[in-house]
Amino acid sequence: MGLVGRLRRRLTHLAHWAIGSEKISYAQCGEDLIVDYVLTVLDIGKVSYLDVGAHHPQYLSNTYYFYRQGGRGVCVEPDPNALRAFSQVRPRDICLPVGIGPSPGKADLFLMTTPTLNTFSCKEAERYQSYGTERIEGMISVEIKTVNQILEEHFESAPDFVSIDVEGMDLSILKDFDFTRFRPKVFCVETLTYTEDGGEEKINEPQSILQQNGYFIYADTYINTIAVDRHAWTNRKVLQSRRRASKRP
Repeated sequence: MGLVGRLRRRLTHLAHWAIGSEKISYAQCGEDLIVDYVLTVLDIGKVSYLDVGAHHPQYLSNTYYFYRQGGRGVCVEPDPNALRAFSQVRPRDICLPVGIGPSPGKADLFLMTTPTLNTFSCKEAERYQSYGTERIEGMISVEIKTVNQILEEHFESAPDFVSIDVEGMDLSILKDFDFTRFRPKVFCVETLTYTEDGGEEKINEPQSILQQNGYFIYADTYINTIAVDRHAWTNRKVLQSRRRASKRP
């Protein structure tokens, strides 16, 4: 069975599981329920998470579902206007008004007509504006930290789940990620971009980086790609086999 067939089968199993349990998704395309299924299989209880480009505490959130289940984590959102709602809706979370970059410092955040498209990339901002439906509404200076700084400062070990949705910067964050020190069980990364003619295009580089660092592609919702730590997944199968063997007479 090819990759597409395996992904289709996994999504079919997930759909039956989610419908039977009446679970509610807050993500754009049900990514939170896919991740929840994986972490349940891996026997993870209250989920810890790092949400880079959190934008809103509930709407189109990949992590709010886990917050409602008792989890907690760190939400990174450089737009102070967007971050204010987090303290009210998600008081257990740590909310950081910073951006993520290759080195600490300062950078300009371009504020777009559609806030979900805010970006540190001047090229991306100008590209969105060239489509005619978006406009650069303003620009603010924001503190920049590296993703590994955030992990060092706020997690004793790696979070169970990392969600990355930062227009034009997703690939850069993955390139800087120290996979040797930090091994989240699951990643969800935006892998869809918009072309100059108004079309859509999948980006393959984030998937390649994850695969090169020991993750396999578990599911793809077209907008986002979900990858799972191969070692954790293999260990789960070994443990299940041992449990079944121990129950035999």
